[in-house]
Amino acid sequence: MSRSKIVILVSVLALLVFVVAGYVWQQNQINSAQSVADTASLERPYSPSFGPANAKVTIVEFFDPACEACRAFYPFVKRIMAEYPQDVRLVLRYTTFHEGSDEVVRILEAARKQDLFKPVLEEILKRQPEWAIHGSPDISKAWAAAEFAGLDIAQAEKDANAITVTSLLKQEAADVRTMKVEKTPTFFVNGKALPSFGAQQLYDLVTAEVNR
Repeated sequence: MSRSKIVILVSVLALLVFVVAGYVWQQNQINSAQSVADTASLERPYSPSFGPANAKVTIVEFFDPACEACRAFYPFVKRIMAEYPQDVRLVLRYTTFHEGSDEVVRILEAARKQDLFKPVLEEILKRQPEWAIHGSPDISKAWAAAEFAGLDIAQAEKDANAITVTSLLKQEAADVRTMKVEKTPTFFVNGKALPSFGAQQLYDLVTAEVNR
């Protein structure tokens, strides 16, 4: 092969490498932008949370108040937070897959207005078997649980139907779709999905992030 042909071949190869590198860089930028967008959908400024605002580890739980597995996981998540009180924060995202869940979210948001979110949440979860009957939820019993926890029902009924709560429910549903959440509970730890579903997997990932 002549010297001129070698030079041409090398030039063509260099050009191909440049084009491929440029394409890969562009795709990485697109994927990076999508990752940032997805991360933004993990938590909203209004999202209810427990634990220090500056905690090094944030657990985001996509949570349905009528979900039996969410009820079962709640004490376990509390134990993780008790083990790492300064290092772990829990953020709840409403995921209203079950019938009647959206109405219970309205109760929880009304409770938040009265600084009673946690006691009302825990009483509603405690009595979940009474009101979250699949196919025929009895929301009046969820209201009764909230009242038992100290909620001013007359004020709460007004707050529960506020347009801000309706907007919140719409945003939550949009973020659930963006994050491709298909079941509850779904956990993310510092933006990382669990390698597989389970209490031990959640604990191990939290511990790894605390120690990282």
